[in-house]
Amino acid sequence: MSRSVESISVIGKLKDEYSEILTSDALRFLGDLHTSFEPRRIELLKKRIERQQALEDGFAPGFLTETENIRQSQWQVAAAPADLNDRRVEITGPVERKMMINALNSGANVFMADFEDSLSPTWSNVIEGQINLKDAINRSLSLTTAEGKSYQLNEKIATLVVRPRGWHLQEAHVVVQGQPISASLFDFGLYFFHNASRLIENGTGPYFYLPKMENHLEARLWNDVFVFAQKQLNIPQGTIRATVLLETILAAFEMDEILYELRDHAAGLNAGRWDYIFSMIKKFRNNLAFILPDRSQITMFVPFMRAYCDLLVQTCHKRGAHAMGGMAAFIPSRKDAEVNAKAMAKVTEDKERETKAGFDGTWVAHPDLVPVAKAVFDAHLGERPNQKDVMRDDAKVLSTELIQTEIANSTITRDGFVLNIDVALQYIEAWLRGNGAVAIHNLMEDAATAEISRAQLWQWLAYNVATDNGHSLTKEFYEQARDAQLKKLISEAGSGRFKEAAEILDKLVLTKDFPEFLTLIAYEYLDHEN
Repeated sequence: MSRSVESISVIGKLKDEYSEILTSDALRFLGDLHTSFEPRRIELLKKRIERQQALEDGFAPGFLTETENIRQSQWQVAAAPADLNDRRVEITGPVERKMMINALNSGANVFMADFEDSLSPTWSNVIEGQINLKDAINRSLSLTTAEGKSYQLNEKIATLVVRPRGWHLQEAHVVVQGQPISASLFDFGLYFFHNASRLIENGTGPYFYLPKMENHLEARLWNDVFVFAQKQLNIPQGTIRATVLLETILAAFEMDEILYELRDHAAGLNAGRWDYIFSMIKKFRNNLAFILPDRSQITMFVPFMRAYCDLLVQTCHKRGAHAMGGMAAFIPSRKDAEVNAKAMAKVTEDKERETKAGFDGTWVAHPDLVPVAKAVFDAHLGERPNQKDVMRDDAKVLSTELIQTEIANSTITRDGFVLNIDVALQYIEAWLRGNGAVAIHNLMEDAATAEISRAQLWQWLAYNVATDNGHSLTKEFYEQARDAQLKKLISEAGSGRFKEAAEILDKLVLTKDFPEFLTLIAYEYLDHEN
């Protein structure tokens, strides 16, 4: 069954309940967004390819000379709305009904509802996610499980912020003039069309997290989309607020410029640490100087990560924007108190590092971590909603420091190699079954950590590096380790899509040319009937 309105066609399966989201007016709005902005999106993606080729040719990135006046001049982003002024703890998760209710009720200041890295973009996940968001805003979001357990929203809930998918992705189930629509415009457009006015009535607003941008021109495109959308729906300009996930190395050289492009709509920057590490590997994949050690050794204290955080806090506070810290991904064990105690101590240490660095808030992946993170920020902030007054004038970050990847006493280990295979296989298999937020080894993993895992495998194999004990990492060793993990996982799970996951991982790891995104390849394997 399909549906068409003028030049836009829905080719995904249409359930009765989808009609409240895929209305004729909403589809026309999506068509207008596509017509107005798709050519620029395509052009910007082409520029990403050109920039990558420049890096391959030896170009060293740095702060832009042509925008120095923006960095040197005095300007501020718009003042934060009341319900986005105190963001000391933010919880994240996919737009899945039960997880949304638990997150909104968690006691966090903000809930980031995710269409991106923690959501497998099956058609049903995407559309039902839009329904769930609409229900949450109307305060009718509830759930009764098959076992009779009921979930409903508390009177006081977290402020809602939505993360659409990145500019590089498409939504295959909706086409405009024969072309798949941008997943970014689709996610943003449906949410904004259906909920902007009601959000304003509720005393809040349409707030967004923007992922995967690589430069200020991509931020300019988002800003133009916001201006267009607000005008189309008669929403006052500046009502939309957006926090940018600073999760690519090239964007790190343009923090000021990104905030400037979005300044009437900007709410801050977030240190998206896992994607940032992935980006560092991806962008410098053919440079021997950028071979990184085991993921566990790439902490926030290593030079390039510390420089990135210092510059982010300094830039945000100079411009009156929130500087948001990174993810605590630990999932508490219901059985092992010792594991919990050690993990909670590490979470506390990480959040204390963020408060001392000047961050205004932080991310957690599980409701049980909300009080842990909040206790740290409460102790540091007290009654203050944030610490934007901490200007970090001590941070004198040079462009070279952002790409200083030497890590003292670091190693590549056999266990790290096998762990990357294990995490990648488990995550991809779950993603193919429609689950994008996956508990692996007491961590809530999403696409970003799977991207690090497969990127490191590609990099280590491409250069045939040796482990700390002299073991050469070859294609043959990879295949042996992959098969051993595959056998183990299939034995433990009993069923699943592990063989397809292994096929995808091979395409990501054993190819000469580095695939840009795991999700672009895996998307072809999704069940597009659901």
